[in-house]
Amino acid sequence: MSNKLTVSLSPHIHGGDSVQKNMYGVLIALIPAFIVSLVFFGLGALIVTVTSVAACVFFEWVITTLFLKKERSTIADGSAIITGVLLAFNLPSNLPIWIIVLGALFAIGVAKMSFGGLGNNPFNPALAGRVFLLLSFPVQMTTWPVVGQLTTYADATTGATPLALMKGIINGAPGASFDQLPDSISLLIGNNAGCIGEVSAIALILGLVYMLWRKIITWHIPISILGTVFIVAGVMHWANPSIYASPVVHLLTGGLLLGAIFMATDYVTSPMTSKGMIIYGVAIGFLTIMIRQFGAYPEGMSFAILIMNAFTPLINAYIKPKRFGEVAKKK
Repeated sequence: MSNKLTVSLSPHIHGGDSVQKNMYGVLIALIPAFIVSLVFFGLGALIVTVTSVAACVFFEWVITTLFLKKERSTIADGSAIITGVLLAFNLPSNLPIWIIVLGALFAIGVAKMSFGGLGNNPFNPALAGRVFLLLSFPVQMTTWPVVGQLTTYADATTGATPLALMKGIINGAPGASFDQLPDSISLLIGNNAGCIGEVSAIALILGLVYMLWRKIITWHIPISILGTVFIVAGVMHWANPSIYASPVVHLLTGGLLLGAIFMATDYVTSPMTSKGMIIYGVAIGFLTIMIRQFGAYPEGMSFAILIMNAFTPLINAYIKPKRFGEVAKKK
């Protein structure tokens, strides 16, 4: 009787960790951003998050048990919960419940389970769901409640996001000025309009520090993204400061930190090697600034990550680690 070596699907975690343990570690890292969302968006943030998580977990359970006929559901590994939280964090706090459910169905049913589930999906499910909703419901997805309306939901007063104001300056909108942007303190703590999980830079950085400390992720992807954005945006600001915002403003606005820390670092859809991660991160940072400055949408992070998700297999194919036991060739 021969022994078989069984290798499970990605993501592969070295050491004593498990996929489930790391998934719940990411959820812990998301707690500060969730608390901030409740502080500034109140009831709306709670409804959006609970709806998104419940819908993602439900759709994964239905698909695995009723359609794929698996004996054990995969919802216990935490990946569906993370998809729900990250999808919610990429949505405005007044989005109708039925639209949230559609986004969850696309994220789980199309972007994840149709490829075979966790480990097989080529694109980040939460971002795929978010982009699907953005293209399908552009008005609802770009209507941003003003912070501080803690007990309102569908009828919240709306306003412009910092990125929308920056896009207006680039496009020469009448009266558009950098003076209209929130100050750095507001951007750091989250006192500005935007998706519920992206507004507070401090909360997201706390999550980054926690995941680096627990070695859930490495520094290569987030730092290469943020460094590239700082350099490219800095050069553009230096060339024409009247229309291009400073690199610090770019780092603190929109979904840059949320994407760089929690979604570009997805185990399944990012490269395996350190060198590959840096190339991947640099490309995401560059594409993000190009879309922000020259594209039709104010934000480019979601599109940049999904584009590079598609290039991940190519990066893995050409940038491989040294084979175990391989002897260097003599010159």
